[in-house]
Amino acid sequence: MITGRAPIVWLLHDDKPGHNTQLRGLAHRLKALGNAHCHWIDCGNLSVPFWRALFGVAPVIDALSALPSPDIVIGAGSQTHRLLFALRRRKQVMTTVLMRPSLPLSWLDTAIIPEHDTPASSDRTLITKGVLNTITPMAKLTARHNGLMLIGGPSKHFEWDDDQVLAQIDQLRKALPGWHWTLSSSRRTPQAMLSRLALMEDSTLTVTDHRKTHASWLSQTLADSRCVWITPDSVSMVYEGLTSGLPTGLFDIPPKSDSRVARGIAQLQADQRVYSLSDASSIATATPPAPLWEADRAARWLLDRWQSRQKAGASLP
Repeated sequence: MITGRAPIVWLLHDDKPGHNTQLRGLAHRLKALGNAHCHWIDCGNLSVPFWRALFGVAPVIDALSALPSPDIVIGAGSQTHRLLFALRRRKQVMTTVLMRPSLPLSWLDTAIIPEHDTPASSDRTLITKGVLNTITPMAKLTARHNGLMLIGGPSKHFEWDDDQVLAQIDQLRKALPGWHWTLSSSRRTPQAMLSRLALMEDSTLTVTDHRKTHASWLSQTLADSRCVWITPDSVSMVYEGLTSGLPTGLFDIPPKSDSRVARGIAQLQADQRVYSLSDASSIATATPPAPLWEADRAARWLLDRWQSRQKAGASLP
């Protein structure tokens, strides 16, 4: 996709898992599509005065001086914004932010913002369906009758009820007799719920504690599954399921309010991107919508804009 030299990319992070996942997903595709050379910078360990961000004055930091000069600088997380904005006037650097920044968006070159944040439409902003992730769509779905359930827990966006979720797990198992299910908890799953889930385990249900999984566990388990069912409070996992290309179903948990997260889930339902419990018995033969590979789309968009800037710069007298 890229002609000429490969871009040097600085990835500014705050060491928060969610932000790092977004950056990793984007970095993987920048490397695959543009052979990008990526360098990770932990902004939690850097002190950048606010005035530098305000006026776009790059700081002199030994750790940064040792790195090759960047072509693209990408920040994810509020702790990265001071350095990101301070670098915006650096010569021939394209700045990019993931999610809405704490300073004016117009000061940066580009932005990648999820639709549920309701960003204003702009030719410098790519609006994505959900946040970016590291999942790669599968070339082919397995024919094996394996299903995956990803269970979250209480959140400020949805009315969590242990009894209701357990009943729906039973409903799924009855709708697809003869299937084997793998169920994973999350960091928000209540301890009482974990104990009750453990009692449900049998030859057709394997319950996995998320704390005992490894970095590749989700992608490997998705690849061995014919469908995935997720509680809607686990928004990141919903988009990971959709990225994989698996038929992705949602447990029926009512929203607490008209929050941006709840609106995002409602839009997926309106777009028929996700399945409901009433669809469970037919999901084995369902043809899911095309995967939502937003990390790939974002990487292509960024590389295209960077290369256009390169060409425009080369044509100047």
